Amino acid sequence: MQLTQNQATLIGCTAPIFWGLSVSLVRLISDTIGIGLGLAINYLIAFVFVWFAFGFPRFSRLPLKYYIFGLGSAIGTSLTFAISLSISSSGTQAMEVGMVNYLWPSLTIFFAVLFNGQKAKWWISIGVALAIYGICMVLSGCILVDFASMWDHVKTNPLAYFLALWAAIFWAAYSNFTRAWANGEDPTTVIFGLNMLIFNSIWLLDLAPSREFSMKGLGIVILTAMVMGGAYGLWTFGVQKGKIAIMAIASYFTPVLSCVFASFLIGASLNHAFWAGVAVVAGSFVCWAATRD
Repeated sequence: MQLTQNQATLIGCTAPIFWGLSVSLVRLISDTIGIGLGLAINYLIAFVFVWFAFGFPRFSRLPLKYYIFGLGSAIGTSLTFAISLSISSSGTQAMEVGMVNYLWPSLTIFFAVLFNGQKAKWWISIGVALAIYGICMVLSGCILVDFASMWDHVKTNPLAYFLALWAAIFWAAYSNFTRAWANGEDPTTVIFGLNMLIFNSIWLLDLAPSREFSMKGLGIVILTAMVMGGAYGLWTFGVQKGKIAIMAIASYFTPVLSCVFASFLIGASLNHAFWAGVAVVAGSFVCWAATRD
């Protein structure tokens, strides 16, 4: 059956729902089966899934600089994101760490303007500032940001927040490297394959904590693999067949969805963090609007 462009767009717009689940599911993997064994199995299953869904790109069309910087930044995202969630001290802090990571939509557009020739209006800076202010709300616990209390809060687990910020930077860089250098090839299967090798090596070398194997943990791992692979698959299909501008707007609601899912799945409190997510969404939307003609 031939799908219309609007139907393809609707399919692509479901990807943010899967992304919104990812923070809670990775945290649940850490709590049940451990981040070492959990992500080793997760990326093995996800790799098989995306291999059947996408196949491999034509490697000869990818330049050396993309292998180094493009794939390197994608792997950097996976590592920093997973570690930041695994070392979070609670469900609420995991949600806060996830919110820091959701700076990536604004950073992606901002990097595109700085390095990739994307034209934008001057008020893109307002969008970036609003998104950053939303993150400061998360970290300070106040709508009117108290920077002293924000710093005190960050100091309770600075590495988790630092890695989450780098995950956002890496993903924004990956998005721009892919647009500039991938020559239309889809590197999804390669990325998941590399993640599979890296996280299985981490587990075999006992470099990350693992817990006792359980069927509940395995179930969460399988669900997470399908969510991750599904997010890539749905988004890629929508990008190829649908209206990418509408999908871009939908992606900016991922932080809000993440907060809602976290409140149910990992016991995180919504309060100020939820409204900070709205601020991040608003900031990201302003950034997108600033690039429109």
